[in-house]
Amino acid sequence: MKLTPLGLLLAFTFTFTLTAQAQVTIESPRGGWRNSAGAQEQYSQEVNYPASSVNMQEGQSETAQIRGRIANAPKGKPAKLVVNGVAMPLEVDENGRYARPYGFGSGANSVEVRSPDGRARARTQFVDTYEGKTQSRLRVVLSWDSPGTDIDLHVISPDGGHAWYGNRVMKNGGALDVDVTTGYGPEIFSSANPPKGNYHVYVNYFGSGENQSILTVAQVAIITNENTPREKQQIFRVPMRAAGELTLVKSFVFP
Repeated sequence: MKLTPLGLLLAFTFTFTLTAQAQVTIESPRGGWRNSAGAQEQYSQEVNYPASSVNMQEGQSETAQIRGRIANAPKGKPAKLVVNGVAMPLEVDENGRYARPYGFGSGANSVEVRSPDGRARARTQFVDTYEGKTQSRLRVVLSWDSPGTDIDLHVISPDGGHAWYGNRVMKNGGALDVDVTTGYGPEIFSSANPPKGNYHVYVNYFGSGENQSILTVAQVAIITNENTPREKQQIFRVPMRAAGELTLVKSFVFP
């Protein structure tokens, strides 16, 4: 059968569309059952100023990382990572690769990665059977929707602890993983044994380069008792209009 010029054009367009469509692959974590006992799982990440972003430290165990590739990924935008129902941005390099550490709890976990344009996705589920694993009872995830901006997470605990980029590890064990200064985030605070009482979560618009008035929307997810029947998730979105702005996102009592 011979194709008309119009038919050839349509066939070429269809082939090009299929070829150019993003394809998402998750290399880690793998689905199924596993036991992470004895694994080297680092939570805090290296921070290098003046520019810092989410990074994977050398020696990080396979059980505590999210890694893969998005083929034909659109440039200039982050992908989206969804861990146990909580969405956050995911940086993709020029080759379409992504890698970041993540402190998974024991029990059932799910990871979904979506391409920057949202048209392609991959999902995996696994169960960690290590019952002695340190479990996050309080996790706070900050992300925002603009590149080249610096939004900071501040968490104040009942015992007077203050986790922020200048003091990432509290005396009570709560810790902030990284200070992201290049846009999007995420910055994640986590505590395995949070003191009981009143908590306050703030976000601070630290800066955005020469233009100090880029409107950006911060998203804060607060997760308590993760991976248990008592798990609770709350999502808050806050518009940030100018550098120097400090906003109280949520005050709450734990437990």
